[in-house]
Amino acid sequence: MSEAIRSATGSARELSYTHVGIAVVNGGVDSALEATSEGGVRMTTLEEILERAARIDGAPAVTAARLRDTSGLAASLGRARQHLGEPYDYSYRPDNGKMYCSELVWESYRRPSGERIFPARPMNFRDEQGELPRYWRELYERLGEEVPEGVPGTNPNEMARDSALRITGHFFRFRDR
Repeated sequence: MSEAIRSATGSARELSYTHVGIAVVNGGVDSALEATSEGGVRMTTLEEILERAARIDGAPAVTAARLRDTSGLAASLGRARQHLGEPYDYSYRPDNGKMYCSELVWESYRRPSGERIFPARPMNFRDEQGELPRYWRELYERLGEEVPEGVPGTNPNEMARDSALRITGHFFRFRDR
């Protein structure tokens, strides 16, 4: 799945992101709220995230980012927690009672006015050559659904490049880990 996401949304000129989550510091324990194919929407320790991350020079390839405007942050985290236990959304469609990783962030983070911080954009499932990779064809055949090409949605790469965020660190730069 990660390679199919990278193929459709990444760029050879920059880091390519295939997953996003919401960092949570709770009583000194670092964790993240995330939606994964292994467990749906759940709380995961930072240690587990770093262990399963792709590697760059042997170190976890994880980037931390922070909202530039943190007003409404507590309400956003509250909205995110309401999704705990929801199943993973293999259809990548909004408003179906299931969540994929960037959809969880998209749904949760809103301005005090209620407006979503991250915009929905037409989804792309095609690779750089304009072809639909085998992974997506087979997934949607199994689901008995049409590929939601062009349907408004989100993806980790668009979200990571959004001007609402500022990058605060890259874990793979730390060699002592």
